[in-house]
Amino acid sequence: MKNIFIAILMAGFCSLKAQDFKAYQFYDKKGKEIKTDKLVRELAGYDIVFFGENHNSSINHWLQLKITEALFAKKNGQLILGAEMFERDNQSQLDQYLSGKFDARTFKDSARLWNNYVTDYKPLVDFAKEKKLKFIATNIPRRYASQTAKEGLESLNKLSEKEKTYIAQLPINVTLDTPGYPEMKKMMGDHAEGTKVMNFISAQATKDATMAESILKNFHSGKTFIHYNGNYHSKEFGGIYWYIKQKNPDLKMAVISVFESDDPELKVPFKEYIPTDFNLIIPGDMTKTF
Repeated sequence: MKNIFIAILMAGFCSLKAQDFKAYQFYDKKGKEIKTDKLVRELAGYDIVFFGENHNSSINHWLQLKITEALFAKKNGQLILGAEMFERDNQSQLDQYLSGKFDARTFKDSARLWNNYVTDYKPLVDFAKEKKLKFIATNIPRRYASQTAKEGLESLNKLSEKEKTYIAQLPINVTLDTPGYPEMKKMMGDHAEGTKVMNFISAQATKDATMAESILKNFHSGKTFIHYNGNYHSKEFGGIYWYIKQKNPDLKMAVISVFESDDPELKVPFKEYIPTDFNLIIPGDMTKTF
């Protein structure tokens, strides 16, 4: 009878244990778990924070909002927001929405918003609007990145002076020394034509360099600029981070990278895990927004 009672207790314990699902876990660069309150305290000491994302991850976007809210409180409002998802030539429309001159419908009709804007980015924009924060449209208009992929970096020299204000100052330095770019070259395969490969990498570089320039132009000492971008644009301290480092190595910058894991405990994955300053592990089967 005693053994049966113990067995029932153990079964109940295991059942309870099975319900303890983890939605996310942050780790520091050394692989130690870090709580969100400590993460926010540390982020407050940086000039620029890159919050990497998987574009379709619901928990990723929710954490961006909650960390931003907490950082706003910690920094007494000394925040600037910026994102890859908004292109430089839509800054005016974004500003008019933030100031209340545009309603949500007018903003949607006048700017090139991502399909998942309402679910994933509108909460961040509305937070900036509520708190009267600057929100910077940092990215190159996609038509110029597409042009680079097709015609090469030199084709940007033919743009008008007005058009050139929407991209980083030319010439843009493109090198395989940038972390992540050799991986892109490898993705293209050994049989890909050299010019085609470099045009593809150059298109990525126009995005990274333009976002870096946008951040530098709008950064203010004493404030933290938090930038939301696809994980690839800052992972391994490459992309935007690398371009800013070339221009101003004295800025204190932090990268939050994101990784998906099938481990229910969300331990640091060993395969293809190259940590940055802070590392977000999320379940591979987390709900996707598209």
